[in-house]
Amino acid sequence: MTKILLVGTELALLEGLSQSLASAGFTPQVAQTLHEARELALQSPPLVAVVSRVLAAAASGEALSIPLAAGGALLLYRSVGSLLVTLSPTMQRAVLADLTLPLERNRLMALVQYVGDRLKVTGRGRTSGENESVPPESRV
Repeated sequence: MTKILLVGTELALLEGLSQSLASAGFTPQVAQTLHEARELALQSPPLVAVVSRVLAAAASGEALSIPLAAGGALLLYRSVGSLLVTLSPTMQRAVLADLTLPLERNRLMALVQYVGDRLKVTGRGRTSGENESVPPESRV
């Protein structure tokens, strides 16, 4: 199962997303702070971390220190009506997508599915020795 980490202070929004992701077969976890997210990710790295854009901008790159599974991706989100905060160039390059939630809930689901599928095709998440003789294209 694909583990997804949702990080932000909008608990109602994140719980709704968590339920949607769980019903689609993913394993979501919710954290309110980047420190809490890092602790959860150290125990079991998620494939995708979905972090509040406000938290990511305020913490000056701390979101980049959340450990992700091999082939994982960092996504940022902002709520409808919230101000658009500026990100550092390093953060901009590290982010796969910037979403407005809950409006782009379907886009979030598609991106999570894409990252999971990309992992299957590239084989970046396999453990050492597993299917090493099989080309990545054949592992799907």
